[in-house]
Amino acid sequence: MTQNYFLSLRTLFSNRLPTQAAVALLCIAMTTITVQAANLDPSSYFFQESFGNFQDELATAKAEGKKGVMLFFEQNDCPFCARMKRTILNQPEVQQYYRDNFRIFAVNIEGDVDITDFQGKTISEKDFSFKTHRVRATPVIRFFDLQGKKVASYTGATGSKKEFLLLGKFVAEGHYKHSSFTKYKREQRKVTTP
Repeated sequence: MTQNYFLSLRTLFSNRLPTQAAVALLCIAMTTITVQAANLDPSSYFFQESFGNFQDELATAKAEGKKGVMLFFEQNDCPFCARMKRTILNQPEVQQYYRDNFRIFAVNIEGDVDITDFQGKTISEKDFSFKTHRVRATPVIRFFDLQGKKVASYTGATGSKKEFLLLGKFVAEGHYKHSSFTKYKREQRKVTTP
């Protein structure tokens, strides 16, 4: 797609298109390229690859100096999961913050793939979701400390990028130890509202 823009622009310049028009077209082409680059695919830039061994992922998180592990419980054809991926998880600022602080993995609540849970037990994604974590609706965003203990959970899609970043900060900075996320959000609004 990018090559087509530049080939077209070269053709326009070689045909002596007036300079102002050529510059305007170049600006439009660069804006389109920038907008496309600003949103990065969550499957590559947000979620991390895993062999399905969450015990190993905890060890990796410790070795990398992370705060813990975040699991994004999802299912196929979940419109709320798709919306989060399309509008929030594809944002570079979100991807950077979460990858700096957590190991991040998607879990398919309908999946038959075997995983190793935080305690070393082999279990299907489906049983891990339903039986172990009682996930019924999606998305569910769940955070675990470096010992594999659940420390925070959020059910449903967050309303905005700002709220999702606040959720990450709530966990990464340890606010979950003495406050609920709802109370923390309210306090943050008071701090930022003049």
